[in-house]
Amino acid sequence: MSAFLLWSKIFWRWQAISKEHLVNEEIRAREVRLIDTDGQQIGIVSLREALRLAQEKDLDLVNMAPNAKPPVCRIMDYGKFRYEQQKKEKEARKNQKVVDVKEVRLSPTIEEHDFQTKLRNTVKFLENGNKVKLTIRFRGRAITHAELGQQVMEKLAKEVEHISTVERKPKIEGRSMIMILAPKSDK
Repeated sequence: MSAFLLWSKIFWRWQAISKEHLVNEEIRAREVRLIDTDGQQIGIVSLREALRLAQEKDLDLVNMAPNAKPPVCRIMDYGKFRYEQQKKEKEARKNQKVVDVKEVRLSPTIEEHDFQTKLRNTVKFLENGNKVKLTIRFRGRAITHAELGQQVMEKLAKEVEHISTVERKPKIEGRSMIMILAPKSDK
């Protein structure tokens, strides 16, 4: 292999590599604990020797544990390794369930029909697997009767107790009272 082709191959790999792991010439240790492509431990060798062995196999020398004494390096195809890592991350993201927090605003003097509408929305949110943040905003002197707001929240929580659990009890924060309901897990 000519020197130009070798250099261009090394340069291309250097550009394509992310900074998650140190690779080839980026490694700055005198000695490394070397692991071969099949997982066999070769032992502690000089960095120059490890780079030569990786180059002979037309692979990369990747620093897997930079904080170890000496650093642990592995001979592998780094591009293939990064591809497999990205595939695993994508699969993990696919299996992840994102839980949104939906807000339902109530009033301490809410009428029955409005309460039923808010109750239907709360049930819909909980059945979709979202958490629900119940908020009551006290206006003017209504804050002096915070127990009315708490009664409204507890009434709504009692109505949906078959599909939810109270994650956070009613608590006054400034001029608002907040309560959080989470859907029951069917485990």
